[in-house]
Amino acid sequence: MPTLRLATSSDVPAILALIRRVVPLMQAGGNQQWSADYPNEQVFQQDIARGHLWVAELHGAVAAVAALTHNDQDAEYAQADWDFAEPALVTHRLAVDPAAQGHGLAVALLEQAERLALAYGLRVLRVDTNSENQATQRLFPRLGYRYAGEITLAFRPGLRFFCYEKWVG
Repeated sequence: MPTLRLATSSDVPAILALIRRVVPLMQAGGNQQWSADYPNEQVFQQDIARGHLWVAELHGAVAAVAALTHNDQDAEYAQADWDFAEPALVTHRLAVDPAAQGHGLAVALLEQAERLALAYGLRVLRVDTNSENQATQRLFPRLGYRYAGEITLAFRPGLRFFCYEKWVG
């Protein structure tokens, strides 16, 4: 079973190493959502400072990461087929070390998002994924998320993102 906990600054080197292992595999599969420039140390340090970054440890090592955020939906998310005014817990930067895939780490982090949403009194979970990420497009519906349309993000020009939403409250 994985251990879930809030990330600390001392986890950043392990998180960046994990991202360096994930990005080439994503890109080889046609998914250009991430690059050598994003996500980066500054982004993860901001997530940690806000208390939003979670890690899943397997055998004592960081094996997956996700930013579980609230009250920070960018305006572009209003493009999706959902009530943008409804506060939500939003999962960002979900990544699993390739060597740790198949151990349910992404599911564990998404279940943590659900627990946090309920603890914060939020009724909605949201997540988006690159249109080329087949794995997450299979995962989210399996966990009860509904497809809520496609958006574009100004800071990732030329990419399309599929949005998913799950009501929990």
